Amino acid sequence: MPKFRFHLQPSDQPAMVIRTSSVRSQDDPLSLAIRPPSTETDSDRQARLRQEAEARRISEQIDEELKADRKKWERSKGDVKLLLLGQAESGKSTLQKQFQLMYSPSSIESERMSWRTVVYFNVVRSIKKILATLEVWDDIDDGTDSQSALERQELSHDEFSVLGPSKLGNQDLGPSASPTAPSPVATQPLEVVYTPTKASSISELRLRLHSLVRTEPQLADRLSGGVSAAGCGKGEVFVRSVGIAEQVPERPPTSLSTLDTDPLIEEVASMLEQLQDDIRALWEHSIVRALISKRKLKLDEWSEFFLNDIARISARGYIPSTDDILHARIQTMGVSEHVFDVDVHGRTVTWHLYDVGGARGQRHTWVPYFDDANAIIFVSPISAFDQYLEEDPRTNRIDDSLQLFTQICSNQLLKRVHLVLFLNKTDILRKKLELGLQVSKYILSYGERPNEYEPVVNYFRAHFQQVHRRNNENRRVLYVHLTNVTDTTATQDIIANVRDSIFRGYLKSAALV
Repeated sequence: MPKFRFHLQPSDQPAMVIRTSSVRSQDDPLSLAIRPPSTETDSDRQARLRQEAEARRISEQIDEELKADRKKWERSKGDVKLLLLGQAESGKSTLQKQFQLMYSPSSIESERMSWRTVVYFNVVRSIKKILATLEVWDDIDDGTDSQSALERQELSHDEFSVLGPSKLGNQDLGPSASPTAPSPVATQPLEVVYTPTKASSISELRLRLHSLVRTEPQLADRLSGGVSAAGCGKGEVFVRSVGIAEQVPERPPTSLSTLDTDPLIEEVASMLEQLQDDIRALWEHSIVRALISKRKLKLDEWSEFFLNDIARISARGYIPSTDDILHARIQTMGVSEHVFDVDVHGRTVTWHLYDVGGARGQRHTWVPYFDDANAIIFVSPISAFDQYLEEDPRTNRIDDSLQLFTQICSNQLLKRVHLVLFLNKTDILRKKLELGLQVSKYILSYGERPNEYEPVVNYFRAHFQQVHRRNNENRRVLYVHLTNVTDTTATQDIIANVRDSIFRGYLKSAALV
């Protein structure tokens, strides 16, 4: 029935009656909009009904997905979200692998063969770097500790902004020419007789290894999927591991699980098998050993691990060991989420572990994960006191790590987050100190303190704790651990302790205890 609305008019004017639309009115705008045209045929009507049914199905599907997302969100409010933060090459991804070994070992097994690609890439890159350095030094060692002009330029740094000045007291010394090793080669400079035989030995090895070295860019392209990553450092190759990892960033990367059947990998494996004697001869060559001992040849930390075991790695049917996987190095880009069900004292809690890219150009990707983080493990490599950033050769890595830790401690979004500090790579720090590297040559504020493991560790730990105290308005506890995350037994004991402390903080924040 039509509805009427009466408008009162002044007494000298007759009343006006205005008819209004109703839902049932024939002139209702919505009814008019959805009314089928008068010329609709039976086939048109059937098509319209099919379209309306499909629209209802999609609408109902969206409603169901929203309900499922709401339920998932309600459940996830009880999950623990853990961020692994720190600069590139600090050991974050290795720590993530340790979590994976502890809480999802089957995922490591499913990816084991795929790590062969990364190991091969690490070996080939190490060989390439050795040959390139030999070429710079004309395939000889002159028995001195002098540096190339490039190395001297890299050492002309300004002051160490957090720990104090890092400029060297003696401009003739630096990271590549520091007092070194108690080994015979280091303490007594090797006298090399420059005979054609010695020179031709390196030349012949270079010639025979040329085809293997040429595969390095192809392996890099396989691992990175042909994508270049801004801010990842010069010449770096990145990959985002898969398996249990959910990929967060923009473009899906090459999956590790798809690389083990690549013909290129089989070709590289065959080359390594044929050339293993040449690789060993190069690695053990007296000139190479002399350049390493005098720090004219500076290899990555994993190079020695793989090259010392080249016979096993280059053998037919090679399967990466767990230690190989832990030592294999490939740079992370973006943020990868790893999900574990963790049993804590009879209660199973889902943990979301976020492994992040640590290069300067990648750190902006961390911020979206700060809002609902429950805990942070900040990883700092204290062995890096004599190293500088790949992205910025003027910045000492310890200095950068302290500045980054300051930003994390002072961030208002993270003021109530459970904070754990891993002072990592203690094994490498011990080796450097045993070889005679002087911390005071790189950090003048270290002064006359003993150049021994305990004083050095205490010095670095004190500076990180000082940063925390200066940015600790909420009196948050900082849990500090000295770590070597490639040591599975020790690291998993530490992970268990960290797990318990994080869970206690999680319960308190949830007002359950």
